[in-house]
Formats: sequence, C-alpha cells, structure tokens
Amino acid sequence: MGTNVITSLTRRAALQLNYICRHQSTTSTCSSYDLVIVGGGIIGCATAREIIMRHPNMKIAIVEKENALAMHQTGHNSGVVHAGMYYTPESMKAKLCVEGLKLSYEYFCKNNIPHKKIGKLIVAQDPAQIKRIDELFDRGTKNKVPDLQIVEKDCISKYEPKCKGEKALWSPWTGIVDWAVVCKSFAEDFRKMGGEIFFNCEVIGFAELTESKGSSQLSCISVQSKNRCIPTKYVLTCGGLHADRLAVMTGCDVNPRIVPFRGEYLLLNENKRHLCTTNVYPVPDPRLPFLGVHFTPRVNGEVWLGPNAVLAFSREGYRWFDINIKDCIELAKFPGLYKLCYRYFLPGCKEIIKSIFYPLAVKDLQKFIPELTYKDVKRGSAGVRAQAMDKDGKLVDDFVFDVGTGMIGSRVLHCRNAPSPAATSSMAIAKFIADKLDHDFKF
Repeated sequence: MGTNVITSLTRRAALQLNYICRHQSTTSTCSSYDLVIVGGGIIGCATAREIIMRHPNMKIAIVEKENALAMHQTGHNSGVVHAGMYYTPESMKAKLCVEGLKLSYEYFCKNNIPHKKIGKLIVAQDPAQIKRIDELFDRGTKNKVPDLQIVEKDCISKYEPKCKGEKALWSPWTGIVDWAVVCKSFAEDFRKMGGEIFFNCEVIGFAELTESKGSSQLSCISVQSKNRCIPTKYVLTCGGLHADRLAVMTGCDVNPRIVPFRGEYLLLNENKRHLCTTNVYPVPDPRLPFLGVHFTPRVNGEVWLGPNAVLAFSREGYRWFDINIKDCIELAKFPGLYKLCYRYFLPGCKEIIKSIFYPLAVKDLQKFIPELTYKDVKRGSAGVRAQAMDKDGKLVDDFVFDVGTGMIGSRVLHCRNAPSPAATSSMAIAKFIADKLDHDFKF
C-alpha cells in the first residue's frame, strides 16, 4: 500500500512539473536562451563570462541551486593560487594550471581583487623526500612553471624563518586569494554583458520540448527545476559535487562517480600568525592520493593548517554529523569505494583519528615548524572535495568532460571532474570549454 502511495505521489509531481513546462513553453520559444549553464561555482561563472565575451549576442543564463554563488567548493577551499609543479607533464591539469596562473594574476590586478604573491615552500624531511624534490623541480620545469628554485637546508630560513627541513623547492609565483570573491567578480562581468543568473533553481532533469520545433527543427531542451522550466538550445553543466548525477540525467555512464571527501582545517591563533608567512607544504607521497596537511596564510590575515581527508557522509557534509541518507546509500552501493578503502585502509584510519584528536595532526605540522604547539591552534572551517572515482577505486586525476546521448544529451556538455587546481585554472578551463562548445555546437 505504501509503495502505491509513493508511486502515485511521484506521478502526480511529474504531471505537475510537465504542466508547468508546457505552460512556460507556450509563452517562450526556443530562442529564450541559447545556452544555460548549470552551476554557479567558479568554473560555471568563468565559462559564462568567457562565452558571452566571445558571443555578446547570445542569450545565456546560469542556474544555481543555492541562494548565492560559490557556496560549496569555490567558497570552501584554501585560497591558494597554484603554480603547477605537481601535475603530470602534458596533462590538462599541467597545461591549464600554468596558463590559468598567468590569466588569474592579470585579472586580479585589472579588477583590484585583493591577493598576495607570497610563494610556496615544498619541504623535504628525509632522503627519500629529497629525491622527490628534485623530481618535482624537473616536472615543474617541463610544465614551464615560472622561476622555480631548489633551496638547500641552510637557506630554508631565508624564505620562512621558523621552518625546518633538509631541502626545499621554492615557487615564488604561488599566491593566495579568496576564490569566492573572484567567482562573484566573474559573475558580475557576466551580468554586465547581459547574462542572467537564477538562484534557488536546483536542476532535477532535462526534457525535450517537441512543441517548440520550428522551421529549423531544433527543439528546445527544458532545464527543469521544482519551480521553473527554462527552455534553451544547449546546456553546459558544471555541477561540482553533483556532476555525475547531472551527467546521468542525459544518458552518460554513471562512472566516474563523485565521492565526497571532507577536508578539515585548523586555525592558527591570532597571536601565533608570525610563525608562518608563506605557504609551507610537505613533499607529496606518491603512495597516497592527497597532498597532506600544510600551512596556508589567507588574504584576511588568518593562517589555515590542513586539510586532512576523511570520507563525508553527505555531498555537502561539512561536519561529522552532516548525514544524507541518499548519498550514503549511493556510497554503500559503489564498489569502487570499497576498493579504495581496502587500498588505503591504514592511512584512512589515521586520518579519522587525527580528525577526532586534532593535536595528533599538529605533530605532523611540527616537522616543518617545531615551535608550533597544539595550544596554538583551534578547529577551523572545512570543505568537501568533489572527487571523481572510477569503478576500480582509482581517483580520476585530470579534468573530465562528457557528452550525453540522444537528442537531448548530444546538446549537453558536462564538466564531470574539476579537482584542484580548478580554481587557479578556471579562466584557462573556461577558454577550453568555450573552444569545445564553439566546435561541437557550432556557436
């Protein structure tokens, strides 16, 4: 009986939504929008700005499910402007990060966006890490990262007086900025050029409005939310934490899946901020999927320590007790997650313990700045990484784009994976997407 009631209610909701869409389609033609961009994070806003600059006569809209822009990954990251030495040469990450670095600084200066080019030290603590410093230098050189320098042990204190280590890599072009401010600036540019932004508009599906066919025989795609249907010729999704769900709506494969990892930060007490004036990072361990905890000054004067990496029980789970049943069920059914957990069982357990007992995380940080104590820090904010994972439990390390199937899906481009350094790369990614849309959709 209960199942029949749920089915009946679901059908009734679908009929009501279809009625709204039909009603709107009679008052709007397919020319209502040329392109709708789903997602008001930095990739969506940067791309909207780029496309409307290229095609000022196009009618373009951004739809965002929250009541403001940059509410998730864009507004919860560390605020680092990355230089590009970590990434595999010739990968999209490497190319777009280095290009995006230059474009970002030019944009900050032109638009008076507060930022600081404070640099980054990647610090080795043992012989194995010293070898990887040299490898990072070679990789960064191949990626054309500007002005990288090897720093010997006796010279580390010249770059960060309180820092200790055996050898380091110095990246003077690494900086800090509030990426949420940058995102909103992109959106303001977009608005000034005639773009529109709809808030509180969570996309729940796409449908073909066959009655909107004209002489061109190009029917509208209806971008559907609970309270609105927006007709458009083409769609770009930049859904971040919900990217895979949006892709599946247009016939794409369910993989790669988005698995949410929460990154928690500690906050250095105000009277101890002098301990760190530049970004201080560990040498990445190739056996582990994430970079490890580091020191990050912020443009507002704060110093963040972290992040860790723990599985979140909600795609928007910024705290341990943020639990979404639907998200948990999806995780429980995904075989890739079990394979990942098996592969990184011990490191994962350590991350959970350090999350609960944060003084243990301070011990990792003391390797770099011994003067730091657990009394010098308190719990800070957290973000959630939208990490794409394949069915074998391997983290997808590069940017991923996908196109759906059928009459609707063939006109929808999905940005399915945009991990760090996506913010730094945003203007370069926007150019790449705009080029792809120009080519594939004949803008």
